[in-house]
Amino acid sequence: RALATARGLAGLWFDDCKHHPGRCDAPLDPDNVHIAAARRWFAAYWAGEDPDVHALTLDPQGTPFQHAVWQALLKIPLGGTSTYGEIAAQAGNPAASRAAGAAIGRNPLTIVVPCHRVIGRDGSLTGYAAGLPRKEALLRHERVLLA
Repeated sequence: RALATARGLAGLWFDDCKHHPGRCDAPLDPDNVHIAAARRWFAAYWAGEDPDVHALTLDPQGTPFQHAVWQALLKIPLGGTSTYGEIAAQAGNPAASRAAGAAIGRNPLTIVVPCHRVIGRDGSLTGYAAGLPRKEALLRHERVLLA
């Protein structure tokens, strides 16, 4: 599913996500220019390319801390991973790994804001709102070596 405001892409999620992005002030408009751009982005992603997220205009709705966490997620390169503690530190609060985990779980822009690239400190796959099998499949698609 995809939603966009006049300002940008506001929501992308799998139908069976554990955490829905929540109320989003965006009309249902499949012809929206931001949704069309997301379709092109995903076509490139699924073709094995590394599409530039900056080609999309994003308008996620959340708290300032959530925005800081989501910005940190955008810095994880294709084929890379990070940990909850590293994301918390990049968001400005190294002691807030649990809060960072909650913000990651509420990421309204699945795959584009790559929350699936966050793993446990020990390298294990940990929570993913769309399910661990899907997280593993996304990481394998990105050629991340899993233990």
